Amino acid sequence: MASISSDLPARLDRLPWSAWHWRVVIALGVSWLLDGLEVTLVGSLGPTLQRPDTLGLTAAQIGWAASAYVGGAVLGALFFGRLADRLGRKRMFLATLVVYLIATVLTGLSFDVASFAFCRFLTGFGIGGEYAAINSAIDELIPARLRGTVDLAINGTFWIGAALGAGLSVVLLRLAFISPGLQWRFAFLLGGLLSIAILAVRRHVPESPRWLLTHGRTDEAEAVVSSIEAEIGIPPDASHARVTMRSLHTVPWSEVIQVLLKRYRSRTVLGLVLMAAQAFFYNAIFFTYALVMARFYGVPEDRVGYYIFPFAIGNFLGPLVLGRLFDSLGRRFMIATTYALAGVGLFFTGYGFSIEALSATQLTLCWSAIFFVASAAASSAYLTVSEIFPLEMRAVAISLFYAAGTALGGFVGPPLFGAMIESGSRHALFGAYGLAGGLMCAAALTAAYLGVDAERKPLELIAPPLGSIP
Repeated sequence: MASISSDLPARLDRLPWSAWHWRVVIALGVSWLLDGLEVTLVGSLGPTLQRPDTLGLTAAQIGWAASAYVGGAVLGALFFGRLADRLGRKRMFLATLVVYLIATVLTGLSFDVASFAFCRFLTGFGIGGEYAAINSAIDELIPARLRGTVDLAINGTFWIGAALGAGLSVVLLRLAFISPGLQWRFAFLLGGLLSIAILAVRRHVPESPRWLLTHGRTDEAEAVVSSIEAEIGIPPDASHARVTMRSLHTVPWSEVIQVLLKRYRSRTVLGLVLMAAQAFFYNAIFFTYALVMARFYGVPEDRVGYYIFPFAIGNFLGPLVLGRLFDSLGRRFMIATTYALAGVGLFFTGYGFSIEALSATQLTLCWSAIFFVASAAASSAYLTVSEIFPLEMRAVAISLFYAAGTALGGFVGPPLFGAMIESGSRHALFGAYGLAGGLMCAAALTAAYLGVDAERKPLELIAPPLGSIP
């Protein structure tokens, strides 16, 4: 295998923030926006989808459709994550967006519970692949000193999509000239139109120079970094630290497993616990948000979206405001703190809900405050698993943790909460909220003991490449 000595990683980390970085953030960060749009549409349209003149779904069937989406995301992450390490970040973040585009249009054309669940599965397949390819690309292109701030802010754009989804549901469900049987279909078709625009922008994002280096394509990597420096106006500088490595075109599964279970065993436990806890916490509650409003508070289906707006705002502002603290105060302290606050907050809010001490507005405001913190916590889980493993297996590591964490925490949650809602018991639902809060507190303790102090450090220092040569 060829030996490579390069200063490209250091040159990427020394770049000042620029318009070029903004373009990358916008083009790639919309993945979370699309996910938020999809999840909120189904949540906001839940009561509408239960009507006999639409699909006539039950609350439990909506929960299982949500699980189909999560299951698709798990398999999509595994499938595209491996390909992102082998074939490149750019190929995959273009391919996954096309899958999403096709699937969300097909969702708008579904005709029964089976076709709806299948289309939700296919949509999740595309979104899951997006997470693996795009988290890798973003962390490899953003300067080390800003990686936590930017990564959390980008993950927070999920909630811009959530607000868009809520707004679409409110507008479409109030259009008198469109029949109720068609209103929900237009919501999904509009998501497809949005993804076409994103595809046009994303084509101009370059391949990750770090990925090119690991595949021996040094000339291409040099050309990418030189073009970025020229655009920003940074003169060449030969004084940067160099990394020496062998090019590894593929990493066998045996080595991936050895790294996860032996070399970085504690990091594997950390990533799995963080991902599983936040997946259960989020998927269980947010997928059934509209159902709680409709079932326990009698909120009309065309007004559910209004209750999601403040919730989405809190979730978006959390990573945006708290993100810089993950770079200044450190990963370990901030991850443990945000997970613990989110878990304790949900427990007490759930208790207030169970004894009927909270109105619909009060419950929404409480959840908005809780998820201001929880959103930063959940975003930090994705940040953690994307920066603590070696470059050559970064995308597949993200996909494995996303898949395992989501399967453990996200697949069970929606149908469990759907069944609790269908029972009509506030106390049963409080038990599920208590479980979610307890998992977050357990994750906080895990982060406090096993956390990795990755703030402001180059990726190659946090986890040396597998092909590193001392």
